[in-house]
Amino acid sequence: MSDVKKTALVLGGTGLVGGICLRQLLESGHYDQVVAVTRRKLQLAHSHLRNIVSDFSDIEELMSGVTVDDVFCCLGTTIKKAGSREAFEYVDYELPITFARTALAYGARQFLLVSALGANADSFVFYNRVKGRLEKELIALKFPRTVILRPSLLDGEREELRFAETASLWAFKCAAPLLGRMLSGVKPVKANSVASCLVTEAQREMAAGEAVLRIDSEAISRY
Repeated sequence: MSDVKKTALVLGGTGLVGGICLRQLLESGHYDQVVAVTRRKLQLAHSHLRNIVSDFSDIEELMSGVTVDDVFCCLGTTIKKAGSREAFEYVDYELPITFARTALAYGARQFLLVSALGANADSFVFYNRVKGRLEKELIALKFPRTVILRPSLLDGEREELRFAETASLWAFKCAAPLLGRMLSGVKPVKANSVASCLVTEAQREMAAGEAVLRIDSEAISRY
């Protein structure tokens, strides 16, 4: 990527990965401005940060005054927290793809997405199917560069307690010494590694013919 300063857009900046990504981008020096669109005001101040507080009701209008080069999408929830499958799909599919279409129309060059291990548009599992559908439609938009991260269970301290994820993390950590390499591709990945992967890959020079890059959980864990 060029050393010319650019503008980054962060979606999901109040979440686990998004919050870390936002701070890393602000500290990186690669961007003149980092725009974070959030539902609630961020408790963070920085000379390069622009926080747009929105209910996401009109994304095209929201984006009309924003010039963006790189989009970092860390939006995500659970069906339990969202309250229904429809509400989950709104957060994990409709918002990301609408932001992607709008950002591309306004000149964004690359879109970096935190997806999930097992994402598959044809999956019988609803969660995986929604994630896979988003990946498929994002690729079809043909950004000059699309980066898709597929992390396993995220390991990090959230503001809210997610019992199922906490229990799963505990189970993985107990089983790891016994199963070793058998769990290497699905073991939990540090949220900090996911954020570092996003920030690092945004600056990496594209390989010849590399319009779409997928990074699996095991590779993410090395960042």
